[in-house]
Amino acid sequence: MPNRDLFDIELVPAIGSRFQPTGFPDIGAALFQRPGDDGWVDCLLVESAQSMANRLEGVGWDDANLAPVPVLDGLPYVRVVAGDDGRYLTSSRTDAHRLASAFVKDSVLEGTDMRTVIRERLGLRDDTPLAPRDIARAIFALDPMCLIHGVFFAESAKVWPGQPRIPRAVTSFIEAIDVRPAVSGGVKRDDVRHTVAGTGGATEGYGFVPFHRTEWVARQIVASFNIDLDQLASYGLSADAVALLATVARWEVRALVDAGLRLRTACDLVPAAPGEVDRHLPPLITLEADVRRLARACATELAVGGPVDVVWSAKKSKKADKAEE
Repeated sequence: MPNRDLFDIELVPAIGSRFQPTGFPDIGAALFQRPGDDGWVDCLLVESAQSMANRLEGVGWDDANLAPVPVLDGLPYVRVVAGDDGRYLTSSRTDAHRLASAFVKDSVLEGTDMRTVIRERLGLRDDTPLAPRDIARAIFALDPMCLIHGVFFAESAKVWPGQPRIPRAVTSFIEAIDVRPAVSGGVKRDDVRHTVAGTGGATEGYGFVPFHRTEWVARQIVASFNIDLDQLASYGLSADAVALLATVARWEVRALVDAGLRLRTACDLVPAAPGEVDRHLPPLITLEADVRRLARACATELAVGGPVDVVWSAKKSKKADKAEE
């Protein structure tokens, strides 16, 4: 049997009964049907797997201080700073593609470009099969969160032979079952200009502008979580390192749910039963203590406790250089 943490947590709106789901360009809300006891049931994707991955990662980052939250502070990651004044720009914890971010790979570490650093640390060679265990070990020492949330080194094979890829080990999404639309509307008022005669109209933001709004109600809202323990074990790391990754993943889920899922202005969800989360996960304080204990046990494998600073400098394109001539 696959070894995974699989569980659902039922949610309800924090206030009222309406909620605003994810909206996608051109299609709006993601409606689908699933079989029920009496036929097919209208359902709705409230939050996608991509968005939930971002939210799970987000609980580990302190936006106010531009740094990891204290419980993850001892784990390595790549921090990108500006070449002119050393100010923080982004990091492998926050930028798209993580360690394979454009800002990371276009940076320099102690005089060596990061493309070369990553290639050498991952042991990538032409005419040589990829060594998954060595790759996982190198990623673990650079940013272990990439082994939880995935990374794809998609640069040219000349730069990163084999283009190694780590899929997500944690998947989550939120669905609403048996849904109905709640249609409403409103108007943007203009108490200064009572007509749009002359210059400036609704396009410029003047005048009274009516609008419609569609929210939804549902018989049930469910957040689903899958922590793939088999994948974490497949990296070939030490038992403590595998336990650390699994515990961090569980901590992210618990921290996200405990904080309340305020996904959007009109979508604030909380567990339907306060004790429901306890059936699936230890208390947050226990998980935090376990993360710190396991991080200490993995000190040798983690190599660096904290950020690895790399320097990024803006590069002008040839087109921009010609425009200045």
